[in-house]
Amino acid sequence: MLTAEQNDRLVRVGPGTPMGQLLRRYWMPIAGVSEFDTLSTKAVRLMGEDLVLYKDLSGQFGLVQRQCPHRRADLSHGMVETEGLRCNYHGWQFNHQGACVHQPFEDTAHPERNAKARVQLTAYPVQAKGGLLWVYMGPQPVPLLPDWEAFSWDNGFTQVVLSEVPCNWFQCQENSIDPVHFEWMHENWGNRQRTGEVRFGATHLKLDFKEFEHGFTYHRIKQDTSEVDQAWTVGRVCLWPNGFFLGEHFEWRVPIDDENTLSVTWKYTRVPREREPYVQASIPTWWGPVQDAQGRWIDTHVMNQDFLAWVGQGRIADRSLEHLSASDRGIVAMRRRFFEEMDIVAQGGEPKAVFRDPSRNVRVPLPMVYGDQITQSRTCDEILAHPTLKLFYSAYIFQAGQPTAVRDMVSHALGMEMNEFDGVVIPRKA
Repeated sequence: MLTAEQNDRLVRVGPGTPMGQLLRRYWMPIAGVSEFDTLSTKAVRLMGEDLVLYKDLSGQFGLVQRQCPHRRADLSHGMVETEGLRCNYHGWQFNHQGACVHQPFEDTAHPERNAKARVQLTAYPVQAKGGLLWVYMGPQPVPLLPDWEAFSWDNGFTQVVLSEVPCNWFQCQENSIDPVHFEWMHENWGNRQRTGEVRFGATHLKLDFKEFEHGFTYHRIKQDTSEVDQAWTVGRVCLWPNGFFLGEHFEWRVPIDDENTLSVTWKYTRVPREREPYVQASIPTWWGPVQDAQGRWIDTHVMNQDFLAWVGQGRIADRSLEHLSASDRGIVAMRRRFFEEMDIVAQGGEPKAVFRDPSRNVRVPLPMVYGDQITQSRTCDEILAHPTLKLFYSAYIFQAGQPTAVRDMVSHALGMEMNEFDGVVIPRKA
């Protein structure tokens, strides 16, 4: 149980808050690169700041404050130029570093004044990696953007899924170190939602939680596993500070503000051996709905079930009312580490898991349960014969709303017909 003051420290992400100062030391994924195949500007909100993300005509990405410093017009309606973004109201132009590079009237009528030299937008660096656009909002020097090994895997189809979840980011991240919820929410309750059957799966017998360089791992033994199973010997990764790594996909919980979270998923699927070599031309990005057309919460897919649980705690969970138990030791450890890291930053120190050394930021591996199932080359027949792999090759089970066009892209890449979430796999016929 936390006090109201402790709870407030964990959840508030504004620029002057302890957690806001900590999170600004890390790169955050905020969009998919492929979104800018059709967009030139995109209004975004990140950690309580209203911003505009853009791609100029030279291919340079930028992220700057939403309002033009001239007359406060919304720059998300601006025009991209060869260098930067131009306000659609009076034509003031800014580069990706926020410097004003052109004031059409002032530069024409009073060039001697060089008025533009005195105008500066708030601007943040942007980098592309893994089909995602990442932003850093903290102080200099800028750390390295993590080069996770998964971003370099070949012969696979990758997709990016975004959703806006109306609750605080921290209750989303706590899910990343909560193994028992999988048994009850995704197995027992999820099965009952799909089939109506009243039955329960294998229960958890033993849990362990460990901290490592890049976050935490959780380890479990269930009735159908033992201490030699990788779920116990390797464990799942709660990625510091706001991610989750399950091997074939990452999840990040990016704070939009104190009461809203951007869910970002990066999902890789290895193509069958018959489809190798496979080179993906572009990583598609799609938005997943959290409610159906009638306004009901979608509960059919894994992450939609998580969303429902997170939002059910309220916009900001009140942890002074909770009653933690033995299964929550990982949550307690993670909270303790956040308090310690906020204090480190307040004292001018370097927080956990910040990358500075380029030699240590090359294809950085993470613990990966059943890694051979994810990256090993297999034939279509071997996939179809595998008791669990075939489910992941049949449909996108993690989140509802995958567009037909994306499903068709996956089908073509894998040489299999992808279906709705029904667990059926049909090889594509030649």
